[in-house]
Amino acid sequence: MEWHAAPVYYTDQGLGEVASGEREAGVSLHERRIIEFLLQFRQAPNVFPYRDQLVRHVHARKRWLEVSLEDIQAFDEELAGFIRRSPNEWVERIEQAVGRVIRRLRLPLEEFDAAVAAAPVQVLLHSQENAFPIRELQSDQLDRLVRVNGIVISASKVRAKANTVRLRCQHCDYRKTVLASLGFGGFQVPRQCDRAAEMRCPLDSYEVIPQESVFVDHQTVKLQELPESVPTGEVPRSLLMVLERNLIDRVAPGERVSVVGVFSTYASHRDRSNRAVAATIANASGRSELVAAVRTPYVRVLGLHATEDRRDRHPSFTPEEEEAMRRFSRQPDVYHILAASIAPEIWGLSDPKRAVLCQLFGGARKSLPDGMKIRGDINVLLLGDPSTAKSQLLKFAERVAPISVYTSGKGSSAAGLTASVIRDATHGEFHLEGGAMVLADGGIVCIDEFDKMRLADRVAIHEAMEQQTISIAKAGITTVLNSRTAVLAAANPLFGSFDDSRTVVDQMEFASTILSRFDLIFLVRDVRNDERDRTIARHVLALHQRGHGLRLQSGGVVTADSASDSDMFSLSPAAMDTAAAHQMINAAGLVPIDKLRRYVAYARRQCTPRLSSEAADLLRTAYVAVRQELRDRSADGPSPVPIAVRQLESLIRLTEALAKMRLSDMATISDAEEALRLFRVATMAAAHAGALPPGTFEGSLSGEFLIEVQAAEAAIRRRLAIGSGLAHSRLVHELRQQNLSPAAVHRAVQIMLGRQELEWRRQRTTLCRLR
Repeated sequence: MEWHAAPVYYTDQGLGEVASGEREAGVSLHERRIIEFLLQFRQAPNVFPYRDQLVRHVHARKRWLEVSLEDIQAFDEELAGFIRRSPNEWVERIEQAVGRVIRRLRLPLEEFDAAVAAAPVQVLLHSQENAFPIRELQSDQLDRLVRVNGIVISASKVRAKANTVRLRCQHCDYRKTVLASLGFGGFQVPRQCDRAAEMRCPLDSYEVIPQESVFVDHQTVKLQELPESVPTGEVPRSLLMVLERNLIDRVAPGERVSVVGVFSTYASHRDRSNRAVAATIANASGRSELVAAVRTPYVRVLGLHATEDRRDRHPSFTPEEEEAMRRFSRQPDVYHILAASIAPEIWGLSDPKRAVLCQLFGGARKSLPDGMKIRGDINVLLLGDPSTAKSQLLKFAERVAPISVYTSGKGSSAAGLTASVIRDATHGEFHLEGGAMVLADGGIVCIDEFDKMRLADRVAIHEAMEQQTISIAKAGITTVLNSRTAVLAAANPLFGSFDDSRTVVDQMEFASTILSRFDLIFLVRDVRNDERDRTIARHVLALHQRGHGLRLQSGGVVTADSASDSDMFSLSPAAMDTAAAHQMINAAGLVPIDKLRRYVAYARRQCTPRLSSEAADLLRTAYVAVRQELRDRSADGPSPVPIAVRQLESLIRLTEALAKMRLSDMATISDAEEALRLFRVATMAAAHAGALPPGTFEGSLSGEFLIEVQAAEAAIRRRLAIGSGLAHSRLVHELRQQNLSPAAVHRAVQIMLGRQELEWRRQRTTLCRLR
């Protein structure tokens, strides 16, 4: 049988010839696979993304190439595995291959080609793989490719790091090139000259030639765990990141980023000769032992990008989710359903809950042609008696908000809330570290015990609350950080609880400059009413009796039984059934907290409503009427809450937030009417609080009775010297002879006991004056 050789056909792929020296250790094969990927990978017919990206970047003088690890996985699974296991080695090979591809494409840019020969084009890796939590990075991930998410809390200045160092012997002029390690790694200067000569050169004769060395830009940032991913009771973990070349100055404190890099370690202590110093620990006997292997972890960044939408944690939604949300938004009672879903375990506080709901959705942020920005975030202040569920409402808002930070006023300083300048212990340089309002950029800051903050600390957040920026001018650093966040604050009156005999002005320690920055201010009173007390007691006891039913569903919504007692809103059965069919509410007629969070994130991302002409006319008329009303009442004394142009902007933001709840791009007159109602029951009620806030034991004190109570207080002070005592019955008898009623005397005694001016003695039969 005779065999005939068939002709062989081939095509030139444009890959070029491979030098014979490149065939060692399989380098040629691997580089050819990389070049094939860069030239032949296609996303669609005749669409070559990396070839086109290279052409665009070369013409634009951009020295980087963005590569997706998923694309490499789809093209060559084995090649992707090599990159994951040995990223330092393979990223360098990819950069060399990119330089070859640029020359293969024969781009007419000789100067760029020369620049590529001096410093390769930087490859920036991106990946959609599951991210490692920072606290779960262990030693088994060392020198491997990892992806982590976090928030940038500090960034150092850009420094120059030697990549290739040129050394010269001062004795014989011999020159040598030394390569520096990647990341935090350095280089070791040889002590002995390598040149063979008859007479040896002295020790330490090498010196660095800076003009012949190669330097790259180098920056260090600190990445911290996302606040919502930190386990309860744990301290947030942080991790150092090294940015080089084209990655520098891409992020600022407060930005949420996704990082792809190499998990590495470095020696955190070094002596003057730049050698690692072994750490010491004390053993059980108290003697020190060397621990030379203890090193500090960090990530050498190969690619990073900011979160797609920093205003929410859920940038992507499935088509089914979007359809369910839009169908739910068309329900006539969507506002009432959402309001009922805010902290259902709290009885009452219907209007403060609605205010928090408006705050979660927020208004529309606007940018004017001259560059001025108008905030869309809503600030709310809850000022009230203790044990009125203010802190619980703040905690619920923290859980629902896509981005949130919770802090306490007493434990917060101006630097902790805004930003601080920290000195780097290694280099002695200063860098910025963002505070709570920077870390919560795009979300909500919940500040409890707002009244316990020092005055200087409250003044520090004035700019952040209105302009939504934080200006820093310290230690030679002058910059502006973003703090586009809403503020939900809770505070107590000056004396702990409201004093019926004092005006609201006397019981508020806040200046008008801080009060005017709050869109809504609620006076939360602990009204003593028999029917109300019985209802609250029944609700609290029901919560404790149903221990099995108190398990929060989806992170914060109680079961149907416990929610039924706390539902203060009227929901039509038809609306509940229709919404339930849309899979947005549970059996209790409430939106679960996870779906509520996603609905809020979707509305904030998709909707930027504007006022209709009818709504604008209504707000304008109402604002003028409110100003006129305050002018008419100015003769009775100053208003505790100022009403200015900021309050008109507050009405606009509230109206836009109500429109967002319906996923509408137009705010109607009904939205404006509800915004006006909230404004009147909140800020206007506080502004109109005259001599006494509304609501006492059985109702409000009349003006005549108040005068009699104040006269009784003065008589008690005249009768009792400081440190003296008198039987209560005798005191009432003596004051009755001065035409003071027993009711007024009893009320005056209660007020003075609350102020700690009086104290009971001898089994509550004798009153003693303390001050």
